[in-house]
Amino acid sequence: MNSHLEKRVMRKVTLRIIPFIMLLYFIAFLDRVNIGFAALTMNKDLGLSPAIFGIGAGIFFIGYFLFEVPSNLILHKVGARIWIARVMITWGLVSGCMAFVQGTTSFYVLRFLLGVAEAGFFPGIILYLSYWFPAARRAQVTALFMAAAPISTALGSPISAALLELHGYLGFAGWQWMFVLEAVPAVILGVVVLFYLTDRPEKARWLDEEERTWLKNTMEAEQLSRSVNNASHSAWRGLADRRVLALALVYFGTSAGLYTLGIWAPQIIHTFGVSALETGFLNAFPAVVGVIGMVLWARHSDRTSERTWHVIIACIIAAVGLICAGSVSTLLGVIFALTLVNLGISASKPPLWSMPTLFLTGPAAAAGIAAINSIGNLGGFVGPTVIGVIRQQTGSYAWGLYFVAGLLMLSALVVLWLSTSQRKVQNTDLTHPETH
Repeated sequence: MNSHLEKRVMRKVTLRIIPFIMLLYFIAFLDRVNIGFAALTMNKDLGLSPAIFGIGAGIFFIGYFLFEVPSNLILHKVGARIWIARVMITWGLVSGCMAFVQGTTSFYVLRFLLGVAEAGFFPGIILYLSYWFPAARRAQVTALFMAAAPISTALGSPISAALLELHGYLGFAGWQWMFVLEAVPAVILGVVVLFYLTDRPEKARWLDEEERTWLKNTMEAEQLSRSVNNASHSAWRGLADRRVLALALVYFGTSAGLYTLGIWAPQIIHTFGVSALETGFLNAFPAVVGVIGMVLWARHSDRTSERTWHVIIACIIAAVGLICAGSVSTLLGVIFALTLVNLGISASKPPLWSMPTLFLTGPAAAAGIAAINSIGNLGGFVGPTVIGVIRQQTGSYAWGLYFVAGLLMLSALVVLWLSTSQRKVQNTDLTHPETH
């Protein structure tokens, strides 16, 4: 009976929550990286050099870094419904304002403000999933949620490229139309969140009383189990936990890879002489492969209850892809290399994000997850910025891509070190807090 009830509840919760948060992340990621397509015409219009563009693309993550932890702690207190709505509406408004960039200063300022506005969305959703799904199911549902990023690339690339074709309509450039039209869904969905999202299982009127009681008791029992096992649950201990810092370093490398793809891949493909629209479709293919690989890899990780090697192998695949992307000289070779990068980056994320909630709960989970995401996402500043600077100095993307590949190899080594250190202390690190 319990097994039947569990399946029924999990099916209802999954169908209610996952498609909606995927849609939210789809729009979030699209608004975050659509400057990669805007750059095909915007950089020339505004006189932005590769170095200036790289810095502006990456400065988003400085604002993101500064406001991530406070934002997630607020979400934990006021609830996901109100806070996610606030995040989406403000980021939609700022993203739309990108259409009115006049030069370097306004480009930098608006990208920074976009990071501030969006801070808390991703870790907030990761925290939100921990309220609704038991740990054993979390990698798969995280994979479904995170699949929205490569899906956003797959579907958003042709859409962004097509919007560039509106160049000259009503006197505005194509990239201006792209920013405005792609910002509108964020504002609309922000309002929808207020009426659709449910903060906690006990408030879920779309579950019957038996289902609601089972889910509430199951999640409370799991949280109590982590508390009994001395899982960190104060915000300060979550921030100070060395496992949090280690996972932040791992995420730093994967973020550098992800935003190298999102921001620079369209321009890398465009150098082979294809049109903006062709670039959009070519950029979509590797992302489709990434979606499939992410879901299958996460399912295998859950089935085997193994996280470490699922992260390590994925990071190595992405690093090899970046090295190939910097070495090959044909369009087909670049698309193959970018497919490897997409596959590795996408597959690494779900098992990685299943780790923090194994040893963090309550405010510590809110602070720890936000810390991993905010510190790790600084890789989104470093990767695109370094590539832009090196591109300007050398005229080539190669050494910038090799640099990001090195960061991903470092991520793999840190995961291996973390796993080894856990075994040396009799596997207590993932279930017991550090003592300070």
